[in-house]
Amino acid sequence: MSGGTARVDRLVTAGTFDLDGGSWEVENNVWIVGDDTEAVVIDAAHDAAAIEQALAGRRLLAIVSTHAHNDHIDAAPELAARTGAPILLHPDDLPLWKLTHPDRLPDGELADGQRIEVAGTALTVLHTPGHAPGAVCLYGPDLGTVFTGDTLFHGGPGATGRSFSHFPTIIDSIRERLLTLPADTVVRTGHGDPTTIGAEAPALPEWIARGH
Repeated sequence: MSGGTARVDRLVTAGTFDLDGGSWEVENNVWIVGDDTEAVVIDAAHDAAAIEQALAGRRLLAIVSTHAHNDHIDAAPELAARTGAPILLHPDDLPLWKLTHPDRLPDGELADGQRIEVAGTALTVLHTPGHAPGAVCLYGPDLGTVFTGDTLFHGGPGATGRSFSHFPTIIDSIRERLLTLPADTVVRTGHGDPTTIGAEAPALPEWIARGH
């Protein structure tokens, strides 16, 4: 039973991003899509207790991971244990996942074109590799938004200078899967402030010229 119109809530959590022997302090956006009754969480970052508190008693249908860098999944198993919700991840990111959670696999797979329904709306999974092999974005046309994880930010594509990433691939993903969305689509990112597809599209040639 749905409890009203679907909305998007944003929680910012803080922790570290660890990869290739380095560690960086980061703040992550945790996106909660739902109504007063049920919700999904996009990227369970750093603080399961804070995410559970933000859910405010709503039934959590799924924990959706845009990719498996540790700062986007470190709180996922604890949040799953607290709520009973399944963790969903694209299988191409399992090698990255196992770097953080070697003894706890995700509960289900994400696939390109898959629809995740919550609170009377649907999020469509777009496989957008490049920042990570199994990176996905989640497009909600009814909400006029796309959740891009670390694939597209205000000011350009996600980083591709570390393991499991590839600059030409992320450019192809952005060009073919994201810049084809309506220009007024709000881009809700894994870190930092939102932007729109229309604001980012003109810079594509510059990104390509600049490289990674």
